[in-house]
Amino acid sequence: MSHTLFPRFISFEGIDGAGKSTHIPRLAEHLRAQGQDVLLTREPGGTALAEKLRQMILHDAMDALTEALLMFAARRDHLQTVIEPALAAGKTVLCDRFTDASFAYQGGGRGFDVQVLQTLESWVQTSPQSGGVLRQPDVTFWFDLPPAVAAQRLAAARQADRFEAQSGDFFEKVAAAYAKRAAAYPTRFLRLDAQQPPESVWQQL
Repeated sequence: MSHTLFPRFISFEGIDGAGKSTHIPRLAEHLRAQGQDVLLTREPGGTALAEKLRQMILHDAMDALTEALLMFAARRDHLQTVIEPALAAGKTVLCDRFTDASFAYQGGGRGFDVQVLQTLESWVQTSPQSGGVLRQPDVTFWFDLPPAVAAQRLAAARQADRFEAQSGDFFEKVAAAYAKRAAAYPTRFLRLDAQQPPESVWQQL
């Protein structure tokens, strides 16, 4: 299959509890069965350095600017050492969250300055490896789920981290920010109705 036609950098977005982690490995296996060389990764994380920063971001108290800076620092290392080399090698990259999550969680949930996030996005995601253009996913699958439903799922699933423990109002703002981001990038975002049963969500995917 031509790399010019097949989206090779695919991200997955949605509020906590939307069901991404159920479907990303399944899509990876589906694509591998079709002959694709697939790299499965996540944000924050994906490298030894970024995974250390992930633990800080998820569990240590900090203000919104520190949180945003750590997110983008992790993203820079992830892009430079994992994502860009994989794309250059012709691999398909499936990434659990990318920059849209920063605009949703830090921008929407935390109410952090979106213009600062845009500046960080430009600095971090533009490099010689990306051809000097802003690196964005080719396709973003957005698992759209009402925050109240997500909260019910999370309550039954696991002990909450620093983000999962936020209020319903926080997640309402996150969900609204995702919708705004999707409206801004309509050709990249593909919405999935994540309130449906898992098999129905998989069929959408």
